[in-house]
Amino acid sequence: MIQALGYAANHSFSRLKPLAFERPAPKTNEVQIDVLYCGVCHSDIHQVENDWGNTVYPCMPGHEIVGRVVATGSSVTKHKAGDLVGVGCMIDSCRQCAPCRDGDEHHCEGHNSWLATYNGPMKPAAQTDDGVNTYEQDNTYGGYSNVVVVSEDFVLKVPESLPIEAAAPILCAGVTTFSPLRHWGVKAGDTVGVVGLGGLGHMAVKIAVAMGAEVTVFTTDKDKIEAAKALGAHRVVIEGDKDAYKELELSFDFILSTVPEKHEVDPFILLLKRNATFCAVGALNEQPKYNNQELIMHRRTLAGSLIGSIAETQEVLDFCAEHGIAPDVQVIDIQDVNGAYKKVKNEDVRFRYVIDMASLKREMEEAA
Repeated sequence: MIQALGYAANHSFSRLKPLAFERPAPKTNEVQIDVLYCGVCHSDIHQVENDWGNTVYPCMPGHEIVGRVVATGSSVTKHKAGDLVGVGCMIDSCRQCAPCRDGDEHHCEGHNSWLATYNGPMKPAAQTDDGVNTYEQDNTYGGYSNVVVVSEDFVLKVPESLPIEAAAPILCAGVTTFSPLRHWGVKAGDTVGVVGLGGLGHMAVKIAVAMGAEVTVFTTDKDKIEAAKALGAHRVVIEGDKDAYKELELSFDFILSTVPEKHEVDPFILLLKRNATFCAVGALNEQPKYNNQELIMHRRTLAGSLIGSIAETQEVLDFCAEHGIAPDVQVIDIQDVNGAYKKVKNEDVRFRYVIDMASLKREMEEAA
């Protein structure tokens, strides 16, 4: 067993505090990773506060992990000690259902779906030691820790050209926005709307612009207008501006909503062209009702998208490296994570907090 330390919450109303625990040593198909940086995702806050009603405590968040491989199992061929790697939202799946066989592990239809990087017990139905379905713990602990152990098939290669502290959010915010943009075929010359300009939204703007799209940002915050333009947005609209909405009717090929809370969909349906799509990625809760007539009249589509596959996660890492894209991040010590949560909830971050895990190591050394 590996002695580990991380930050976890014991209740929906409690602060994140240090938690000593044990990680299993790498099995034959697993790699041990020294965590260097871990992003703070809004879903971490939702999970810690049990907003979705499925949190398992203690809850140790973190699914935007960048680190160095320090040890590998005997059968590992994809990674070696010293490699710069990443771990995103999932660390295993059943590998046997149709989505898994098709490379859509994030839509796994096996027992309890895919295995989340933290907050199990989403785990495969069978566990063996032959390289498949090796996770047995009832509660997985995430990247707010000094070390993780993960199956080699769910570990990504992080291009060395990416700023190491900024690479972490690509593993969630990056792939969550890249996947639908790629799936719905956004291309050069398309008109794309991005609703919300937070951790996901700012990456959606950067990626869509790199794809050659003309991007319009919709935000409720006037203070984000200049920030959106600096990211490459061609236009910024304050939500609720009736004149702007009227002018933009039937003008978008694709609209991506990154808002992490319940919000109105109807105003955006009118902005879609014939055969165009509105896709929500930010909110996992029920959305307000919409006018189906407006969908029917122009054969529009309402859709959703969940994170992205392992292949898409590697693709977005490579895409960002190729196009010189990186999230805008503010690096913090792990001891400041509770304050960071409050600022994220108040939208007081530009645009993603990333934890420097050297701060955790200092805490471990001082306690030794």
